[in-house]
Amino acid sequence: MKIISTPIELKEYLKNSNKTVGFVPTMGALHEGHITLIKEARKANELVVVSIFVNPTQFLKGEDLDKYPRKDEADKKICELSGVDILFFPDAGSIYGDDEVSINAPKVRGFVLEGFSRPGHFNGVLTVVMKLLNMVNPTRAYFGKKDAQQLNLISLMVKQFFMNVEIVGVDTVRESDGLALSSRNVYLSTKERKEALKISSSLQTAAKMISKDVLNVDEIIKKMREILNPLEIYYVEVLNHNFEIVKEVELGNTVILVEVKVGTTRLLDNIWL
Repeated sequence: MKIISTPIELKEYLKNSNKTVGFVPTMGALHEGHITLIKEARKANELVVVSIFVNPTQFLKGEDLDKYPRKDEADKKICELSGVDILFFPDAGSIYGDDEVSINAPKVRGFVLEGFSRPGHFNGVLTVVMKLLNMVNPTRAYFGKKDAQQLNLISLMVKQFFMNVEIVGVDTVRESDGLALSSRNVYLSTKERKEALKISSSLQTAAKMISKDVLNVDEIIKKMREILNPLEIYYVEVLNHNFEIVKEVELGNTVILVEVKVGTTRLLDNIWL
């Protein structure tokens, strides 16, 4: 595995390659969810590139940038054992300049759900993903479906900017008790972790209701909110795959999304139907 730390070196290393490239951008603190993304990239591509970069522009003032979990040596070992060919490990100074051009999230889809409670967050996400995709120029790039809004906006950016890359969404990986894997789970105390199980429980209940032909969105959301109580709820929404509001569930074209605060930690989850 080759470790590269600057965009210029990365572009130089990849420029003469005729191999298909699978790219997995991450912020480190790698877990089984990231490993699944790497495995999917390995299956379909001749070369696998992983980036580890805690992107400062997607953190709002007062958020957890400084304490965001960093496990650099462990992450390098995980990448090596997972068959990664190139690990891109830049610092912020090599990614951003003093007078930056940035990408703005769409005015509707970028400022609802997580974008409503974190205004400007997706500007930072889209900007760094654009930069990384331009550096790597991959055949395919892999993102987890847990971050459904992020996946939707990145797919939209690639389409609207006519970028030559396939965006691949990969199913959420969960702990044995149902909690979606997240680098932020390390913030949870034992008690908070038990409380966090209400998230997956609410989604499972929604799925059961739908399996019994309860398709009314208001009814489903009401029941989910009852289960999530007394957690601080940022949103519970049922949308179609274009992130448009719907009144009834349409199988094959629905995503149910939840974001809550457990203790001081924001956690999000969803199911795709």
